[in-house]
Amino acid sequence: MSRITLYDTTLRDGSQTEGIAFTVNDKIKITEKLADIGIHYIEGGWPGSNPKDKEFFKTVRKARLKNSTLVAFGSTRRADKKAEADRNLLDLLAAGTKTITIFGKSWDLHVLDVLRTSLAENLAMISDSVKFLKRKGREVFYDAEHFFDGYRNNSQYALQTIVTAEEAGADCIILCDTNGGSLPDDVRRITAEVRSKLRMPLGIHTHNDMGLAVANSLAALESGCQQVQGTFNGLGERCGNADLGTIMAILCAKMKQGSISAAQLKKLTQTCYFISEVSNIKLADNHPFVGHSAFAHKGGVHIDAMLKNPLAYEHVIPDVVGNHRRLVTSELAGKMPIVLKAKAMGFNLDKKSPETAQLLKALQDKEHEGYQFEAADASFELFLKRKLKRHVEFFRLEGFKVHTEKRNDGKIFAEATVRMNVRGTEEFCASEGDGPIDALDKALRKSLTKFYPSLAKMHLTDYKVRVLDTKTGTAAKVRVLIESQDETDSWTTVGVHENIIEASWEALTDSIEYKLLKNGKALPKSRISRRS
Repeated sequence: MSRITLYDTTLRDGSQTEGIAFTVNDKIKITEKLADIGIHYIEGGWPGSNPKDKEFFKTVRKARLKNSTLVAFGSTRRADKKAEADRNLLDLLAAGTKTITIFGKSWDLHVLDVLRTSLAENLAMISDSVKFLKRKGREVFYDAEHFFDGYRNNSQYALQTIVTAEEAGADCIILCDTNGGSLPDDVRRITAEVRSKLRMPLGIHTHNDMGLAVANSLAALESGCQQVQGTFNGLGERCGNADLGTIMAILCAKMKQGSISAAQLKKLTQTCYFISEVSNIKLADNHPFVGHSAFAHKGGVHIDAMLKNPLAYEHVIPDVVGNHRRLVTSELAGKMPIVLKAKAMGFNLDKKSPETAQLLKALQDKEHEGYQFEAADASFELFLKRKLKRHVEFFRLEGFKVHTEKRNDGKIFAEATVRMNVRGTEEFCASEGDGPIDALDKALRKSLTKFYPSLAKMHLTDYKVRVLDTKTGTAAKVRVLIESQDETDSWTTVGVHENIIEASWEALTDSIEYKLLKNGKALPKSRISRRS
């Protein structure tokens, strides 16, 4: 397989994800991140469709894109309209990119029922548009929309559409599985048939409506495609697009196809979390290669095997994609996670030593109280640091108060005040929130952010409460799990108490302490925390 060209469409197809609304500044940040990891072509948007994308193309000219090429996206000319007078094509040229991608119809159903024009006119639209942009000196990629559906329905016409684009001078023709309904065998067979009939380079663009977008992309690449399109984290309309990050990891780490360098591939996990952060769409813990749980091991048999040879339960070394191995603490794992976590902290423990046995007993006692460190790795690390006298104090609580009021208009008002001692300075802050925990979180952050500015780059992504003993009713203990995330990672903390606010406070403060610990921030003269 020859070198594969990577084409990212996160800023265009990815922005069509339900719930995403990128600002121009968001798009600039993502563009620079994609360039840094080595994406060859970055599709910035459709300047003919909205003012925001027009502004983006004006602003992005100042960005540092290294070896990446920015692409403007649009459609062929309209039916019965001259290319020279088509507003969409003129906006594409005005975007100022040296590469332009246009899409056209390959499926006769779309030509007749959606465009409501003739099959001949559709061919003219493709030819005129490609020729017009080529005369203007642009590199032109042609997206054959709905190609696989069109080929199955009327192979002769579908093939005719892309031959027309080739003859008009297109630099690359991309076969699109726009509805995401194709099977890998179909994609492999059809791509091979097309490859035997065209001279131009081919690309592949798939959607994930059956969970097969990555598999279909790989099948097309194996059959002769040289460009692969996708979005980071699989963002996109409906069920999303092919996950370009996963494809990159497979190409480079598994198929040894060096589309990007080993150093760039190590940035994959960080890039995926960065885009998750900017798009405000949580990266799934079990996301391939880059997820928080992608290299997590829980069972004692698994952990024992991993210590002997990591290949026993890992298909690739996590560091290759910038991720890391985690041995999950639970009743199934025994002493080894304690020993290994302590070693990572620079504290050597012997599996058979009395100290290790004491730590395991303390851990089991905490779990008996209701703590669940299996799902709260950050709290587990803090627990060990406290027990091993390696914990430093970032701040100290002097007191907090939470007030909730339901008013006669039916609205709930929540306010929290906190008094903290930070670096010898007493801080008093108050904040309102949607509820008592939200207000408490905001007040806590407000009191700490001026001392620790990095806290502004983290936020809560999930908050779960579980009643541990339903028999005791409202007096039951509750367990609160809080998941937090910044631009590079996610982590989970836990709190347990009969009072849900106190349980939440414990999880909140653990979350913030872990972030500061991760960043290497501490008080100049630290004291050992008294929390057990």
